Amino acid sequence: MTQITTESPNLASTAPLTGLDRCDSCGAQAYVRVTLATGELLFCAHHASRFKEKLVGSALAWHDESSRLHDENDA
Repeated sequence: MTQITTESPNLASTAPLTGLDRCDSCGAQAYVRVTLATGELLFCAHHASRFKEKLVGSALAWHDESSRLHDENDA
């Protein structure tokens, strides 16, 4: 489930997530990318919230686009 990347963590964490990016836990659309020393994890907003406490200490970057959920619902 971990996607290994050869890009630097800063470059990988700033690339926008698309509808093709899927949550590593459930397969829903990913809105959060967590960059770790060993690779990346993608999460839907639910699973990002669920695992944030465990991962934030070891994460090199936490790229969160979950605010887009509110933008899409307001349109």
